[in-house]
Amino acid sequence: MNSASDSLKITRKLRMTGIAEGRVLVGPQTVHLDLANGCNTNCTTCWDHSPLLNQARPVEWKRKQFDFDTFTDLADDLAGMNSVEAVILSGMGDPFVNPTIYRVIERCKRSGWHVTVLTNALLADADRVAALGTDMLLVSVNGVSARSYTAFHPNLTARDFEKLQNLLDRWRTLGTPFKHVQVINRDTADELVEMVRFAANFGAESITYKLASLRAGTETCAITEAQRTVLLEKLVPEAKTEAERLGVATNLDVFEAQLGAGGRATAPISEIGCFMGWYYSRVTVEGKILYCCSTEVEVGDLARGTFSEQWFGAQWNAVRDRLMRGDYYPNCNQCGKVNQNVKIGGKVRERFGEATFLARTGR
Repeated sequence: MNSASDSLKITRKLRMTGIAEGRVLVGPQTVHLDLANGCNTNCTTCWDHSPLLNQARPVEWKRKQFDFDTFTDLADDLAGMNSVEAVILSGMGDPFVNPTIYRVIERCKRSGWHVTVLTNALLADADRVAALGTDMLLVSVNGVSARSYTAFHPNLTARDFEKLQNLLDRWRTLGTPFKHVQVINRDTADELVEMVRFAANFGAESITYKLASLRAGTETCAITEAQRTVLLEKLVPEAKTEAERLGVATNLDVFEAQLGAGGRATAPISEIGCFMGWYYSRVTVEGKILYCCSTEVEVGDLARGTFSEQWFGAQWNAVRDRLMRGDYYPNCNQCGKVNQNVKIGGKVRERFGEATFLARTGR
């Protein structure tokens, strides 16, 4: 009988073999669960809560939260797939808006899953999060000065920025791992290098830089073309040098490629390809099953059956086939999983060669 470690290796190998063969052989590695639509902040870049949106989300939508009993059923189903290694907890808002989040974390840890929470952190009980053994916090920082932080989050104040710093300091003391997410728009672009120093100061494991994906009115807070030039020619190289000096891991190479895509695009998707259909899925508060993090690509609904049944079903496979042909969706040029797709694509090239990589990306 194989050990848990051997079983995991076999599952990972089968997942890669499935990509090479163009079919899915095992379940997902990561499932992303939205716990709440509501949020305590209103980031200018947010597609759901920005004050710049042409049309605001309805109040009824913002009040929706993932039901804990539904989560328990889903967790049992995922555990039965024997493939899930990690769960990401977030939301169209902030997951800590949902008071059951601590019970959700506890249940996930009992299943042996790596638990990541994507949050702005301000509503979190730092000590309780640490006591539950949360594996990683992806803290959406977005600005490393009171000026930029409050410009990016118009409903917050300098005191909120101070509270965030106190939370980060507490997690560092408690030994809870965290990474910083820095979304780059017109208000945060000039702080690229300072973001490296901020991460080093608080002991963040890494920084994920993301060029803001914008639509529906939020385009007005995009970086200017002048800022794009300064970022590419000056700030990205300086940030790379500072990150190397301070020992801070970043995705600056990927961010540089995002900048190079030009216009509103944040990912050269036709070059990168999409492999999320073998690795990942997201479930919304309403129980909609998404192919990736984009709400544009639905592949199921918990109301129509179990997650595991639908993962191998016709609707999901049709989307996999479409993307393997290189027939991308409009929002794919703002891919939110660009870092993961780059890494997986590199593994496909390494194990199966360039011809297989090109075949799976429609070329």
